[in-house]
Amino acid sequence: MNLNNNKFKPGLYCVATPIGNMGDISFRAIKILQESDLILCEDTRVTKKILQKFEINTRLISNHKFNENKNLEKVTEILKSNKIVSIVSDAGTPAVSDPGRILVKECVKNEINIFPVPGTSAVSAAISVSGFSDNFYFCGFLPEKQSHVKKLFKNLSSLESSIIFFISPNKLEKRIDDIKEFFFNRDIIICREITKFHEEYIRTSVKELSNVNFSRKGEITVVISEENKQRLSFKELQESDKKKINNLIKKMSIKDIVKKVSEDRKISKKLIYNYCLKIRNEN
Repeated sequence: MNLNNNKFKPGLYCVATPIGNMGDISFRAIKILQESDLILCEDTRVTKKILQKFEINTRLISNHKFNENKNLEKVTEILKSNKIVSIVSDAGTPAVSDPGRILVKECVKNEINIFPVPGTSAVSAAISVSGFSDNFYFCGFLPEKQSHVKKLFKNLSSLESSIIFFISPNKLEKRIDDIKEFFFNRDIIICREITKFHEEYIRTSVKELSNVNFSRKGEITVVISEENKQRLSFKELQESDKKKINNLIKKMSIKDIVKKVSEDRKISKKLIYNYCLKIRNEN
């Protein structure tokens, strides 16, 4: 295929770049970066490695979360003059948990052409090897505050889909209890350093997550499975379950009873909760 015959229209090109392995860059990505009048990038030092690898001499402008608003007017004027501008992130697809969305919205507002140049993405890479439902919800990076994480997880726990988010290894360790609280009956895969030399994929159940050892280095993409329907297969509580609940009802809150009994056996939390309410109402 002769890529030199491809003609690129003026406008903004959102160009996906490798997330680790340089061999994952596409022919089209290389060509558009060569043909661009300007490349916007998060860290010029990171992007220069790609440009040097493929002998690309296009001018770079740093465009990260701290200065993208400042760059907006200047870049928009360049685009209005029928130039080709590419935007890349340090790794993966720009504007997906990385800078770019603000400029894209400004281009939409000014009726400037916007073109995707698809390629590697940690999101699609992780879901493709998970074995979980491809109906998924992508959270990006989790909030910093635990209260915000809990609120997010509570909302997500009702979705019948896989859940994907980015997180550092140290922060993942701090969020294990929160993950277990809201996704206890699901499976999980921890994807660390995807496509890189030390890439690692750890598969386990959320229930056993506390027992998993993983490196505290690198970048992690987490995929939590859709709910395990096997837990909902018990249509009725057994007599032993009812006896246990009857013994606990005067000592613990309903919330704590539901958590304890559901951890011991694969029983629907809703069944346990409803039985607790029934006992309370009878008393």
